[in-house]
Amino acid sequence: MTQTPTAHTPAQGQARVQLTVPAQHPMVTVLGSGDSLLRVIEKAFPAADIHVRGNEITAVGDPAEVALISRVFDEMMLVLRTGQPMTEDAVERSIAMLRASENAEGEVQETPAQVLTQNILSSRGRTIRPKTLNQKRYVDAIDQHTIVFGIGPAGTGKTYLAMAKAVQALQSKQVNRIILTRPAVEAGERLGFLPGTLYEKIDPYLRPLYDALHDMLDPDSIPRLMAAGTIEVAPLAYMRGRTLNDAFIILDEAQNTSPEQMKMFLTRLGFDSKIVITGDVTQVDLPEGTKSGLRQVQEILEGVEDVHFSRLSSHDVVRHKLVGRIVDAYDRYDSKHGTQNGAHKGGRGKSGHKGK
Repeated sequence: MTQTPTAHTPAQGQARVQLTVPAQHPMVTVLGSGDSLLRVIEKAFPAADIHVRGNEITAVGDPAEVALISRVFDEMMLVLRTGQPMTEDAVERSIAMLRASENAEGEVQETPAQVLTQNILSSRGRTIRPKTLNQKRYVDAIDQHTIVFGIGPAGTGKTYLAMAKAVQALQSKQVNRIILTRPAVEAGERLGFLPGTLYEKIDPYLRPLYDALHDMLDPDSIPRLMAAGTIEVAPLAYMRGRTLNDAFIILDEAQNTSPEQMKMFLTRLGFDSKIVITGDVTQVDLPEGTKSGLRQVQEILEGVEDVHFSRLSSHDVVRHKLVGRIVDAYDRYDSKHGTQNGAHKGGRGKSGHKGK
């Protein structure tokens, strides 16, 4: 996208920039259906005046804001050039990333286009990609380290992205099997007292892992892969006494492990294996007085070579927008009341093409 000065002089203290969209990109891909993407940008920069005429976009306003608007459109063009469409969510995330990069003094930040175009896994007609900067760094850390902890609130993609990396590793023959495990803490892992077969007993605790697998693999292949031992889904108690070689191992809901269980699990690591441990330290379901192994392990392993802690926040929530607001609201409540959630259970108008 090219920038050119315009003939009109902006008001004192303001800047003006004109962007030309290359002819190969229809304006609807840049502005969105019914100008939906343009409205997202206008809402994010309410003090700026954005006009569209033909394939030219003009922005007038505060110099820093105008420069940021220009960068937003540049990043959108880079994404569109890959053949990937822009969405309202992607535009919002791009703006958030660019604003964050301005506030990160001296820190090298990946660009929105680098984040939004990184493909992890293509399956069943859809592609799984990171959607935030922290998600991209989490995914990159899984590539670069043997043990990675993904710690953050619900909806930040901790488990889903780890599962995608596990399936990718299996398909590219980096590992021979995937092992998925969770602590069945609500049953105290005393599964023998529950009715039904073993799989009926553990199914409620492992169902979220099965759901993610069905998103990433042909559902008909999953029973065959499980029967062959290529994919194993089991409660954490079934890991004891084993050495797990040539495997991609995911421990989910790790905040519900005791310190002893966490140590037991970490020492299952075998040759040519990779471990990803995910959890939310604000959602501990352990009995009162039992310390969370995930909380403790951060003190023990922080700084240990080839162990990485990726921390995600409400800004990385990729579920419904309201989920991020709910997480923030609970954090504010906890701060105000001095509590810790995990300490116990429980017409086009302004958006139109102007000047035609």
